[in-house]
Amino acid sequence: MRAAPPAGGVFSPLDEELGLLPGTLSPSLVESAVRLGTWLPFEPAAQMLAHFTRTDISKPTVRRLTEEAGAAYVAVQAAQVEALEQTLPEAPAGPPRLQVSVDGAMVPLVGGEWAEVKTLALGAVAAPELNQKRGEREVHTQELSYFSRLADHETFARLATVETHRRGVESAGVVCGVVDGADWCQQFLDLHRPDAVRILDFPHALQHLAGAAQATFGPGTAETSTWLGEQAHTLKHGDSEQVLAALRGLPVQQATDPGAAAQVRDQTLSYLEKRREQIRYADFQAQGYPIGSGCVESANKLVVEARLKGAGMHWAREHVNPLVALRTIACSDRWEESWPLIGAELRARTRPGLAAQPPVLATPPPRAQSPSRQPLVEPLRRLPPSPTPIIVNGRPTAEHPWKKRPLLAGGRAAAASHAKS
Repeated sequence: MRAAPPAGGVFSPLDEELGLLPGTLSPSLVESAVRLGTWLPFEPAAQMLAHFTRTDISKPTVRRLTEEAGAAYVAVQAAQVEALEQTLPEAPAGPPRLQVSVDGAMVPLVGGEWAEVKTLALGAVAAPELNQKRGEREVHTQELSYFSRLADHETFARLATVETHRRGVESAGVVCGVVDGADWCQQFLDLHRPDAVRILDFPHALQHLAGAAQATFGPGTAETSTWLGEQAHTLKHGDSEQVLAALRGLPVQQATDPGAAAQVRDQTLSYLEKRREQIRYADFQAQGYPIGSGCVESANKLVVEARLKGAGMHWAREHVNPLVALRTIACSDRWEESWPLIGAELRARTRPGLAAQPPVLATPPPRAQSPSRQPLVEPLRRLPPSPTPIIVNGRPTAEHPWKKRPLLAGGRAAAASHAKS
């Protein structure tokens, strides 16, 4: 721990060099708390922090630190978008083939309300590989990264520029826009890469065909399974026009409710006919393009739902974006490059006029317990003085505690050396 900064929150050059953050906690402890709060519910995050650091910090403090850091990163990315819009820099080089997929996931808010968090998934398209079990070539997307926000589709598309620019969407050789049939998904592609190859997510197309088959033959019947299996194979490997013809020829007059079956058939036919160019799956596969948006559907679960849809969780609307912003860098393995930006923004927020908030320390357990029961957190032990000076001429040496970051980038080499000894 360290003393709070002077009144007014002014940081000196030495504070900047040490990476000091607002409050009375050391920089590494703040980062550890935020990182744990990004992956875990705040209560077990506080418990994990106590176990590994022997520092008793409360659940409210872990929550506050995580939400403040997330809000700082939201601000950083918003500023980056504004800078891109003003300077219009040349986009970095993108890969020869890049997949762009967007989708939404619902999260629970306080008061019983639900809201949609939209997510962008970007990844380099690898060369097709033969699946020995299926006997088919499969296309996989690698080096995935994400951008998520609780926002309307226009705001989301604008703010996502920070990630589409970073990944070189504008300069990539071929961009495969694999999405479902929502209009806002197409508008996203219109903004970021108008010439993207538009591909309707294959499982999504099958869902529409399944609905028409079930309305005609009945759910779970052998006729539905046979018809759908034939159309799925033809749609994936053959001529999509044959599937549209089979759809027109569905014997809806034999259905239990012919009128309803005809309506579902006509709606499905209209939906797919409007997307003729997006369901040429045999052509897409021949060119090595992906035909499924599984990367963004997995992102919905990994980035959003795994952290925000736990049992009993309900979020204040203003706390959703800070957390999903942190989730995107954690799940993309970009924490090390992003945390310095977060720290700089947190320090900037404590410039004159803003006072740092003190941490909320957890209340220690009462002493009136069974003698055999040991405390969960041991008291902090003072380390013996180091024989090597930690401050020389007012500047930290390599032996200064804040120059050592155990379990993070700076401490990995030392940990590896210790493990070998």
